[in-house]
Amino acid sequence: MSPINHQIRLAARPTGLPQASDWNIVEEPVPTPGRGEFVVAISYLSLDPAMRGWMNAGASYIDPVEIGAVMRAGAVGRVIASEHPDFAVGEHVHGAFGVQEYALSDGAGVMKVDPSLAPLSTYLGALGLTGMTAYFGLLDVGKVNEGDTVVVSGAAGAVGSVAGQIAKIKGAYVIGIAGGEEKCRWNVEDLGFDAAIDYKTEDVRARLREVAPKGVDVYFDNVGGEILDAVLTRLARGARIVICGAVSQYNATEGMCGPANYMALLVARASMTGMVVFDYAARYGQAATEIAGWMREGRLISREDVVEGGVSAFPETLLKLFRGENIGKLVLRVGSA
Repeated sequence: MSPINHQIRLAARPTGLPQASDWNIVEEPVPTPGRGEFVVAISYLSLDPAMRGWMNAGASYIDPVEIGAVMRAGAVGRVIASEHPDFAVGEHVHGAFGVQEYALSDGAGVMKVDPSLAPLSTYLGALGLTGMTAYFGLLDVGKVNEGDTVVVSGAAGAVGSVAGQIAKIKGAYVIGIAGGEEKCRWNVEDLGFDAAIDYKTEDVRARLREVAPKGVDVYFDNVGGEILDAVLTRLARGARIVICGAVSQYNATEGMCGPANYMALLVARASMTGMVVFDYAARYGQAATEIAGWMREGRLISREDVVEGGVSAFPETLLKLFRGENIGKLVLRVGSA
């Protein structure tokens, strides 16, 4: 193996979109495991909108990445050296290994994965935290029922595409909101959504009146901002809004734009609830088993948008999320499986 481990470390807290100057590319020796430790050669890195929030100082659902620290990221890879009784050389694992080529771990929070059952990248998509977020957000928080009208924003993204498919599996009428003709076509033709709204070219409120004439029972929100406000005007009685993310607001330089139409919650006797996937860690196995079953049956598709280039490509690849350039789960290939 290479004696050098290339890492991406946070150099500064960004204002607006992260810039090249917010990162340092660092070279360190590949770590050697001590007792109870193992080393992972990373194959794929997960790129997520939440990364932008992790770069900010201040209280949140998870501690911020410190200046000078390796950037936090979920990853999958192969154990190449081990002094840990539960992790053998050659096994494949998933964990929060960070943006680097090699990671030293004591096994905390690490799960074994089987590349013979699904591609490694899928364990960052539908079989990873992406799928867990969609599953628990829709079923536990959104409490979707058969016959519900479900609207999903960011519907061609990692979580949104899975959430919409799960809603269809549960018998809901599903409307995706996405940016661009290609994404909307993918939602309907490939994923089986009942309708899709192109927020770049269509009036979201007007289209919601057409495709959801009886109102929205569940709104799975990944973007916040104006689209959240538009959906608030179309709530059915007892609607449930799942706040999963707000990608439209993460790089705001003058503070986030909150919902102006929040009184619609009162009128509709609706609820708006935030969800963080880490709260469901004890049940990941349950969700993964059910999602894997749906995938085997051909009822759920996991699409990974894999970018080549290694860790040095991370700063630019991350921006694809905020420019809306990815379809499905954005993944960066670091090394071979």
